[in-house]
Amino acid sequence: MKNIILTLLALLSVLSLRAQSRWSAEQANNWYKQQQWPRGCNYQPSSAVNQLEMFQAATFAPQTIDRELGWAQELGFNAMRVFLHHIAWTSDKDGFKKRLNQYLDISARHGIKTILVFFDDCWNDEYHAGKQPEPKTGIHNSGWVRDPGTAIRNNPDSLKMLESYVKDIMIMLKDDKRVLLWDLYNEPGNNQYFNNSLPLLKSVFSWAKEVNPSQPISAGVWNWGDKFTELNKFQLENSDVITYHNYGYIDAHMKKIAELQKYGRPLICTEYMARKNGSLFQTIMPMLKKEKIGAINWGFISGKTNTIYAWGTPMPDGKEPELWFHDILRKDGTPFSEVEVNTIKALTGKK
Repeated sequence: MKNIILTLLALLSVLSLRAQSRWSAEQANNWYKQQQWPRGCNYQPSSAVNQLEMFQAATFAPQTIDRELGWAQELGFNAMRVFLHHIAWTSDKDGFKKRLNQYLDISARHGIKTILVFFDDCWNDEYHAGKQPEPKTGIHNSGWVRDPGTAIRNNPDSLKMLESYVKDIMIMLKDDKRVLLWDLYNEPGNNQYFNNSLPLLKSVFSWAKEVNPSQPISAGVWNWGDKFTELNKFQLENSDVITYHNYGYIDAHMKKIAELQKYGRPLICTEYMARKNGSLFQTIMPMLKKEKIGAINWGFISGKTNTIYAWGTPMPDGKEPELWFHDILRKDGTPFSEVEVNTIKALTGKK
C-alpha cells in the first residue's frame, strides 16, 4: 500500500510539473500549423467606450456586434482580440460569463476566433461598474480603463480575487475552440509602472499554467527600453507563442521580427497600424503574411473609443481627421479607405 501511495504521489508531482511547464517550441509550432493565418483587429463595438461598456448587461449590444463582425467576415478576418475586465466579473459574475459566451457564439458564427486579454496597464487608472463615462470629444481612448489599476494592484488582499477571476474564465473556456489564444497581460509596465508590474505578470502566468488550457498563453512584448528588460525577458521566456506590438515603419518592424524569430516560436503581431506613424495595411500586412506572422491591427469600427484620433493629439472640435489614426470602417460599414479595404481583401482571399 505504501508503495502504491508513493507511486501516486510521484505521478501527481509529474502531472503538476507538466501543468506548470511552458509549451515546447515544437508543440507551439505544431499548434500554429493547424491554424489559418490569423488576421483581424483589436475589437471594441462602436457602441462601447471601454471593456466594461462592452460586457455589462445594460450596454451589451449583440445586434451591433453581430453586424460589425459580419463586416469583419466580409473582409476575410478570422481573429479578433478582445479585452475583458475583472469588474465585469466581480459585479455580475454569472451575467458576465453568459454575455462572454454569447459574444463567442456570435464571433464563431462569422468564422472568427477570439484572443482574450485579461490585464492591461493602459489609459485611465480609475473605473467603476455601472454607467461608463461618455467619450471626451476628439480624445483618443478617453474612456478606456486599466485592469487592475493602482488601487487594486497595491492591495495584497486583492490578489486572491484576481486569481479567482482569471481561473474561473480560463477553466470555463480552456478547451473551447472559439478561443484562439490567451493574452494574459496587455503592455505590462505601461504608465510608468515598469517592474512594478512584474509580480502580477508572474502571478497571471502561474495561474494560467495551473489551469493548463489547450490554447497557448502569451503576453506581448511592446517596449524595448532599458526599463523593460526584465519584463521582456520574462514574457519571452514564458509565452507559448510570442506576441508583440509594433507601430513603426516597415524597416523597423522587420528588424524587430528578425530578433523575435530567433526564439523559434510562432509570432503574432497583436497591435499594429497607425497611419500617422507610417504603419500601414499596404506595407505591414503583406509583410506579416509573407513571414507567416499573425496580423491583428488596432481598431476596426470608428466609435466611442475615438481611436480615429492620434495619441496625444486631441481635436477639441471633434471633427473627423483627414487621416485617421486607427480603425477601418465607419459605424455604417463604409471604409475610411477603399484602397485599404481592397488591400486587405486581396491578402485574405476575399477580393
